[in-house]
Amino acid sequence: MNILHHMALLAALFAFPGTGSHAEMPGTLDTVRGFFASIDSLQADFHQEVSDSSGRQLQVSDGKVWILRPGRFRWDYLSPYRQQIVADGERLWSYDEDLAQVTVQAMDTVLGATPAMLLSGGEPIDEVFQLQLQPPAGNTLHALLTPRSNDSNITEIHVYFENDILVRIEAIDSFGNHTAFSFSQLVRNIGLEASLFRFVPPEGTDIIGDTR
Repeated sequence: MNILHHMALLAALFAFPGTGSHAEMPGTLDTVRGFFASIDSLQADFHQEVSDSSGRQLQVSDGKVWILRPGRFRWDYLSPYRQQIVADGERLWSYDEDLAQVTVQAMDTVLGATPAMLLSGGEPIDEVFQLQLQPPAGNTLHALLTPRSNDSNITEIHVYFENDILVRIEAIDSFGNHTAFSFSQLVRNIGLEASLFRFVPPEGTDIIGDTR
């Protein structure tokens, strides 16, 4: 699994804008809990940066994401390379346009007990993570999320909220890779068509995996 694919799966859990209220104080862990509990759907533009354990930048990407609970999400990477990662509730499709190749895997096989399964199951965040409030910077709420499951490749995730809106995510995996996500044009709980999460391989695409 390449870095782009791996990090998109990690990010899938967190790509949700907040309620848009205008609190002057950073808030508490209940802000984080309420934020994740209130999401049904999302669309947003994203900017992603990946660096290794020494801080060397490995990748910078931009694109658009859509999420529909339960268990469906789509990440369209638009630059520097065009790729798609689509979860239709049963399968995960990873499509590389330049290679004309798509990999198909069962979602439960790929995601297992990872934090991204919070998308599908809708479990309370406290059942998946240990939450710890971090010292705020101005009016920014900073929380550390540590996975409860040892099956996850993530060692820690830092989430940042301003005025109850998720503005930044920083994820660190077991190899020391660091991924940061920034979001813009955030819209939540809107009507998204189910067809948005159905992937049909373009003609001539090499398919790897079971599509039955």
